[in-house]
Amino acid sequence: MAVQRNPPADDPADDRRAGLGETVVRTLRAAGTAVGELASGLGTAFLALALLLWLAVAAVTGAVGVGLLMAPAFLRALHALAGRERARLGRWGPEVIAPQPPPTRLRAALVDPVTRRELRWLVRHATLGLLLGLLGVLLPLSAVRDSAFPLYWKFAPTDTTATSVGVGVAHSWPDALAVALLGLGWILIVLGLGPGMARLQARPGRELLAAGQETDLSLRIAELTATRAAALDAHATELRRIERSLHDGTQNRIVSVTVLLGAARRMVARDPAGADELLERAQSAAEQALAELRTVSRSILPPVLADRGLAGALSGLAVNCAVPCRVDVDVPERCAASVEATAYFVVAEALTNIAKHSGARQATVTARSRGGRLLLSVEDDGRGGADPDGGSGLTGIRRRVAALDGTLSLASPPGGPTTLKVDLPCGS
Repeated sequence: MAVQRNPPADDPADDRRAGLGETVVRTLRAAGTAVGELASGLGTAFLALALLLWLAVAAVTGAVGVGLLMAPAFLRALHALAGRERARLGRWGPEVIAPQPPPTRLRAALVDPVTRRELRWLVRHATLGLLLGLLGVLLPLSAVRDSAFPLYWKFAPTDTTATSVGVGVAHSWPDALAVALLGLGWILIVLGLGPGMARLQARPGRELLAAGQETDLSLRIAELTATRAAALDAHATELRRIERSLHDGTQNRIVSVTVLLGAARRMVARDPAGADELLERAQSAAEQALAELRTVSRSILPPVLADRGLAGALSGLAVNCAVPCRVDVDVPERCAASVEATAYFVVAEALTNIAKHSGARQATVTARSRGGRLLLSVEDDGRGGADPDGGSGLTGIRRRVAALDGTLSLASPPGGPTTLKVDLPCGS
C-alpha cells in the first residue's frame, strides 16, 4: 500500500532570511543613491554660495550704484542656477515643472513671486544644502578611512592622528580596532540617515522652484499634447512599416510558395523530376518567408531584451555592427519594456547610420540609469556633419524618443566627432 506524503512546508527561517537579504539590498541601494544625490547637490550648493556672496556684494555696493549695474547679470545667473537645480532634481526623482521665465530687470524682479522663491531657495541651499552635501561626501570617505585603518595603521607615521575626526592616536591593535568600530558607526549613519539627508537637501528646491499656482501651465500642456501626437504618429508609422514589410516581403514569399506547390502537384505525375525541383524552390521560398517573418516579429519587440536585458541586447548590436564598437552599460534595474525597446532601436538605428554614412573607425555606446532616467550616448569618430532634419533615420529616432516624453540632442560638427544623446524616463 503506497503512502502519500505531503510536500514539505516552506521553512519560515528561509523566508526570514530571504526577506532580510532583500531588506539589506534595498538599504544599500537607497544609501548609495542618497550619497550620489547629496554629492550632486554639493555642486549646485557651492554655486549657490557664490551667488549669495555676489548678492551680498551687490547689496553693499548698491548705495553707490555699482550693485544696481550688477543686478541684471545676477538675476540671469540666479535663474540659470535654479534651472540647473530643477534638472538635477528631475534626474534623481519626479520632474520639477519650471514656471514661466522670470524677469531679469530689477524693478520687475522685486515684485515677481518666482524670483522671490528662487532667492529663498538660494539662501537655504547655500547653507543647509551645502552642509548636507559636505556630510554626504565626507561621511562615506570617513567610513572607508576608519574601517580600513587596521589594514594600514602599522605603516602610518608615529603619533599620527588615527581617526577621521582628528583626535586619538593608535599605539596598539585594540586602538586600531577601536578606530575600525568608529568607521562602522559612520557606515551605519550613512545607511540610516543618508536617504533622509538627501530628501532634506532636495526639499527646498522641490517646494520653492516648482511652478506655483500663479504660473500658466499652458506651455507644459502644449508640450504634453505634442508628445501625445508624437506617440500616435510613431505608433502609426510602426504599423505602416510592419504592414509594408509583411505585404512586400513575407506575403509575396508565401504566394510564391503556394504557386510552386500548385505547379508541383500538377507535374508530379508526368514529370517527377521537375516536380521535385519545384518542391525544392517552394521549400527555399518558405524558409525565406519564415526568416522575414522572424525579422518583422523581432522588430516589434526584440526577444533578446527579455532574454538578456538591455546590456546584453546592446552588446549584441555592437558585435553585429560593421564598425568596431565598445559598449559601457550601467543600468542596475530594468526599465519599462517600452523604454528598453526604444533604447534598443535608437542604438540600432544610430549604429546603422554610423556604418553607412560616417566613415568612422570606432563607435562607443554608453547607457546609464540615474534618478529614474535612462541616459544613452552613441559616439563615433567619423566625418560628422549629420543633419537631424535631413529625413534620415534620425527623424525616426526623434519620433520614438518624443513618444516617451524624452529628449534628444545631436552634436555633429564637420570633421566629427558625432555624439547622439538621448534622455528617457525609465518608467514610461
